[in-house]
Amino acid sequence: MRLLAVVLLAALMAGCASSGGNRGNKQEASRINTQLGIDYARNGQLQLAEEKLQRALEQDSSNALTHAALAFVYQQRGETDAAERSYRRSLSLNPDDSQVRNNFGAFLCGRGKNAEGEGYFLQAVRDRRYATPEVAWTNAGVCFRAKDREKAEGYLREALRINPAFPDALAQMIVLSGEKQDYLRARAFVQRYEQTGAPASPQVLWQAAQTEAALGDLETARRYQIRLKREFPDSGEAAMMLKTYQN
Repeated sequence: MRLLAVVLLAALMAGCASSGGNRGNKQEASRINTQLGIDYARNGQLQLAEEKLQRALEQDSSNALTHAALAFVYQQRGETDAAERSYRRSLSLNPDDSQVRNNFGAFLCGRGKNAEGEGYFLQAVRDRRYATPEVAWTNAGVCFRAKDREKAEGYLREALRINPAFPDALAQMIVLSGEKQDYLRARAFVQRYEQTGAPASPQVLWQAAQTEAALGDLETARRYQIRLKREFPDSGEAAMMLKTYQN
């Protein structure tokens, strides 16, 4: 579920950047502390982040974004019950925030509550004001990839219909096509992914290596294997590659 966590933090930052208000009052102080808290969370300083966010709530307990940011901090620390309460509180204060809908959907899917998470994703993508519906569609695809590949593929294709060069959706389609042993399509998605200029990931490199090996291009497969070992030596995919080709 690594994709969901990255998307979630990006959405929080975008949400905070859009905040406004009058200076010199508690609401503005709350917004400032929320911004600081999110900055700390982005840098992995979770204790400092929580302190700033709790201070922000003291200044304005109705700040929905603060509750959403605090939910992320709790989630990163594995305090899932507290995170869920904060997400629900945020949405009770601002039920139309589709960035938080997406984030909460990702959180719920991470806890195995796929159906409920799906509902939040679909609410988000129906919101015409939501700037990045491809994110929610992709997260929905990730959510169902292990349990319902057909549904997952449908959601990922919606993401790519909206943004054909969205790297996260392309990466998921690479893996999904490989799992279905549709290697020609997997190769096509690898090529599209590389054309976006997005950084490589161990999942993409490993699936690309397997795809080229299955299609008989052993030289290209070997190049992907070398990249995987060099760029992500401690990844699970590198370990699988070594195990697969140790003989």
